[in-house]
Amino acid sequence: MTSMRAVPRPTVAGLSFRPLVAEDAGQWLELVVRIAEAENAPWHDQLSDLTEVLGSAANPAADNTLVGVDGDGVPRAYGYVAKSPGGPVGFVFGGVDPLWQRRGAGAAVLAWQQDVSRSRFAAEDQASPGARCYARAGNTPHEAMLAAAGFGRVRYFTEMERPLTFIPEPVTVPGVRVVPFTSGLGEAVRLAHNEAFADHWGSESRSPEKWEYFLGHESFRPDLSTVAVDEASGEVAGYQMSMFDADAAASEGRRCGYTDILGVRRAWRGRGIAPALLIDAMARYRAAGMDAATLDVDTENPSGAVGLYGKLGYTAIPGRVTVAWDKAL
Repeated sequence: MTSMRAVPRPTVAGLSFRPLVAEDAGQWLELVVRIAEAENAPWHDQLSDLTEVLGSAANPAADNTLVGVDGDGVPRAYGYVAKSPGGPVGFVFGGVDPLWQRRGAGAAVLAWQQDVSRSRFAAEDQASPGARCYARAGNTPHEAMLAAAGFGRVRYFTEMERPLTFIPEPVTVPGVRVVPFTSGLGEAVRLAHNEAFADHWGSESRSPEKWEYFLGHESFRPDLSTVAVDEASGEVAGYQMSMFDADAAASEGRRCGYTDILGVRRAWRGRGIAPALLIDAMARYRAAGMDAATLDVDTENPSGAVGLYGKLGYTAIPGRVTVAWDKAL
């Protein structure tokens, strides 16, 4: 492995670019919210997400983040790259203030992100560098910018929901207990998650560092999360980890419980654990005063997830599709 080469910062009239630092978190969040409101986005990163980026040991902010500030020091554009050691792609995230769009800032940041991704691959002596960006379907300017830069659509993810006016009868799985998530189960669930998602497209193992940020996220709801435990061995067979976005609830006027991750380890698949976990989650959501249960699904998931969710009453939410765009570098 070699050291990462320095990547020149973008040049955009009226903006000065530098790495993000911890003190930027508040103003960075304000920028993220401005962009989300202008694009009518259903969700946006919260402070915990930005804090994770700024404190990442795997992706040091000094080399992997960028903010463009105007003459008054106000952040108007940002970008960052996240790559796990040996990972197949560098994930690129960013945005531009609505008042500064169509001035070349987005394209300049995207070019910088691709250079950083190439540098990360070179530093790891890893061949076949690539970049991946997630964009909301229907965000025409973002999609046009990605297409112009040579990115192509590779995968679609749809958000689904079901009302909580009626909930199916609980499912009992012989030999398996569904128990509330507790911090004492945290590490076992992390390891189970990494095993369960090892065969899922685009998934990467969650390190202890990333898992700690996840469990500390302001939207994470341990009281709504559950674990399926094998009674004979005491092992974690499956899990569902839930979140509640207070900002989205305030803007939409309704409360939705969100199953952020749902997994069943291979040795326990085909026994009805996933339905048991989801139906249990619905009951917890309704008891907490929520109006609907939501989740995201990879439309090409080979495990039959789309069919499972449909049988449980989940339907696609119009306009809630996220597209993964890839580019070989």
